[in-house]
Amino acid sequence: MAHRTYLELSEDQGVSHKFYEVVVDGSTMTIRYGRIGTDGQKSSKTFASEEKALKEAEKKIKSKKRKGYEDAVMGVRQRRAITRRTIQSTRSSAKKAPILWKFDTGRSAFGVFVDDRGAWVGNEAGRVFSLDHEGQVQREFKLPDGVKCIVRDDDWLYVGCDDGNVYDLTGKMPAVAYEIDENVDIYWLDIADGVLGVADAKGSVHVFNHEDVTQWQQKSKGSSGWMVRCDDIGVYHGHSGGVTMYDWEDGSQIWHQNTRGSVLFGWQEPTTVYAGCSDDKVYRFGKQGEPMGTYKCDGSVFSCAATGDGKYVFAGDSSSSIYCFGENGERLWKLGTGCGSAFSMQYHADRLYIVTTTGALACLDAREEAIEAAKAGTVPKARNIKAAAAAPAVQTATTANMARTADVGDGVVLECYAEGSKLRVRVASDGYNKDWNVQFPRNLREKGARYVVDSVKESSRGGFYRAYGDIRRLED
Repeated sequence: MAHRTYLELSEDQGVSHKFYEVVVDGSTMTIRYGRIGTDGQKSSKTFASEEKALKEAEKKIKSKKRKGYEDAVMGVRQRRAITRRTIQSTRSSAKKAPILWKFDTGRSAFGVFVDDRGAWVGNEAGRVFSLDHEGQVQREFKLPDGVKCIVRDDDWLYVGCDDGNVYDLTGKMPAVAYEIDENVDIYWLDIADGVLGVADAKGSVHVFNHEDVTQWQQKSKGSSGWMVRCDDIGVYHGHSGGVTMYDWEDGSQIWHQNTRGSVLFGWQEPTTVYAGCSDDKVYRFGKQGEPMGTYKCDGSVFSCAATGDGKYVFAGDSSSSIYCFGENGERLWKLGTGCGSAFSMQYHADRLYIVTTTGALACLDAREEAIEAAKAGTVPKARNIKAAAAAPAVQTATTANMARTADVGDGVVLECYAEGSKLRVRVASDGYNKDWNVQFPRNLREKGARYVVDSVKESSRGGFYRAYGDIRRLED
């Protein structure tokens, strides 16, 4: 007979609203945890005997109760509402933009990322699609909850999810790369060289290192932090009080600039940061904090982007319009999307990609000749592409379902070891610094286990490695 203990921590006036369940069935202990009302994350471990499994379970339960968890009945408390961005979107009165194709994800969409390999989009139903530059679906994942944003950090692609986790989509199965504290109501996130920055509903910014441990947190002068951007020198936080830059290592403030409106979106290029604001403007700042100009729209700015050289700046407003400005602030054009207001956008190779309130990923031809034709009333007939019926969810990688192999091949062997009460991972293969740890999903760590990965890369800051590609459990 299985032994089950179910605990909850829920604060009426606070933000904690989570569960912790331990089941011992024979010599196997299974732990499931997460936000109340969700399936949460699950991991299992087998012990030498049922007695040892029960003893370990008792330790886990006592630890949680010391932190405020109490015995509860599953299903009594209901799931709390998750902060989702809403826009009172109206139809644009401008002429239509030259949309080449539109991909209908089926739900309002937030996250977008585009590079030479294609485009990624995620929606509030937790569906994440990889498409080529012509809108054809290449891959699909189904995450446990709505997608906040999609970011690439070197070769790694990460997706922020409303279940409080950040998933690495580099391999065949999504892996939990970071588990954000339940007390953090995530608005936006960004990652640079394994360092994660999170902006929350209260106007705080949190930074987590490569071991998913809080490095620092700061409360900015405003609230509702819809912008966080990270690079190798700092973290740029946009909130209701403006834009603040912090040192990425210790969180000390480097500079702050006020904006007249609340910051609703942020973008960065190598030497500049852009903040789209509720006062109908995009603000541009140098990374030393110097103001470099503003770009005036006709409605609240919910997204912005720029070309790498800063020659053109783009913005999307709450009235389903898209704008382009010259570097000096001159408005060059304003056109209507025809598919809702842009929650997010990115410019790539003469095209502007937007994700919208209607759930569309739209690809706009941003070449000068296409824009001039659109201003004159001539636009191409957009191809409308719909997502197929929901595919079976791709399971999140766990210790129970991860792939196993006895063949190392050209891969790199890693091993998990205990460092005090923490589990760490290091490289076991020859030719690597054995004193450096490896950034590795916490929910896949098991003391004494060995793994094979496609490769490891040294962090650009040094001091640790990053595992790349599929993770397989190495069996003797």
